[in-house]
Amino acid sequence: MSFGVNICEDIYYSSGPTKSQAILGGANLIINISASPYHVGKVKEREKILFTRAVDNRVNIMYVNLVGGQDELVFDGNSMIVNEKGKILARAKSFEEDYFIFDLDSEKVNSTRLQDAKFKNQRDSMKDETAPLKVIKINDFAKNSNKTKNNSLAGITRYDITFDRYKEIISCQEEEIFKALALGTKDYISKNGFSKVVLGLSGGIDSALTAVVAVFAIGKHNVTGVLMPSEYSSKGSIGDSLLLASNIGIDTLIVPISDVYKSYLDNLGPIFKTDKINITKENLQARIRGNILMGLSNENGWLVLSTGNKSEISVGYCTLYGDMVGGFSPIKDIYKTLVYRICNFVNRKYSNIIPETIINKVPSAELKPDQKDEDKLPPYDKLDEILKSYIEEEKDYHDIVKCGFDEKMARDVINMVDFNEYKRRQGAPGIKITQRAFGRDRRYPITNKFKLR
Repeated sequence: MSFGVNICEDIYYSSGPTKSQAILGGANLIINISASPYHVGKVKEREKILFTRAVDNRVNIMYVNLVGGQDELVFDGNSMIVNEKGKILARAKSFEEDYFIFDLDSEKVNSTRLQDAKFKNQRDSMKDETAPLKVIKINDFAKNSNKTKNNSLAGITRYDITFDRYKEIISCQEEEIFKALALGTKDYISKNGFSKVVLGLSGGIDSALTAVVAVFAIGKHNVTGVLMPSEYSSKGSIGDSLLLASNIGIDTLIVPISDVYKSYLDNLGPIFKTDKINITKENLQARIRGNILMGLSNENGWLVLSTGNKSEISVGYCTLYGDMVGGFSPIKDIYKTLVYRICNFVNRKYSNIIPETIINKVPSAELKPDQKDEDKLPPYDKLDEILKSYIEEEKDYHDIVKCGFDEKMARDVINMVDFNEYKRRQGAPGIKITQRAFGRDRRYPITNKFKLR
């Protein structure tokens, strides 16, 4: 059997190496060695490309993809074999290292090609236009190379355990994303020389999901949650945090911030313009908590995980040097509405480990009495739709309004996104899940005077 080898995006192009190797070179099999990063929808995109290349060139394709995390990127594996008719014959697992052995009948390719007039016509036309390919005989090559002494297959258990349907491996989009978050977090921690992490537990859904991701990434004994209650923290939030920690088996520390906060007020009172609780005093509380987490990081060598989601980070509903502190931000590319969906999936699959009271409570920063996120933001279902339209679909203000959104709401959200680029630029890296993750895929100048009016 003859085969051709190409690399990553070589397989994307209809006139690329796959065509010349299969049609001009007569390869029965194309081996594509790839490092294709994950985002939502990428698996289906690849399947469509591989189907098209296999059918157009009447060739088997062995797609071999990298597995693991690198900074913001996650490589999902999901390697597969596709036959000359575009059918997926076998597939490796996603988001974990895997292997399988599959017996491929290469003669079926030759039979299919003989019956395909289009294949013969393409081959004839390419002979006139393209220089002949160099063919290397493996037997001759092997004589002049160092042979591996141990070619044993001992220990291989997946002789005939193969999958062809993605649903056999990943049940739903929420599971796919959750696995990507766990893998990306695990590899960022381990590959950067850390073994343990610490994060603040607020009793909210974002810190709950981040804690669960951390446990699945590196194990419960390597995760510490810190409760930092103030006079504005509800009893429910403290109780919910402790219940979550108990459910997932992580250690907790309780470090109240009321006295530290009072000390700040006493010392800074003379220079403050008002005694009322304003954004300055709200941010002081967040920054005290950030200092505590970073202190624990320095003292113990723990990596701090930031817990902000994409909705908050997009519009700047977060405190620079406060709740934004951290070395890694696992859910920074996850919209708030998707946070809820993933948490509900986790509870369905893992026996309700996230307390329902966390999922059902009204989102609040709890930095002043009776505070709610919707005091400053649109409802998250509407906010997220505007953000997706503006960030991922790259629609402008007028197009977003045409979709039925209130003009003022759309204008305010767009202005908040643009204005808060300076915060995002200073935030921790996090896992890319969407096609437009901040930093890698969407670059916007901090210094500009444009504003919608």
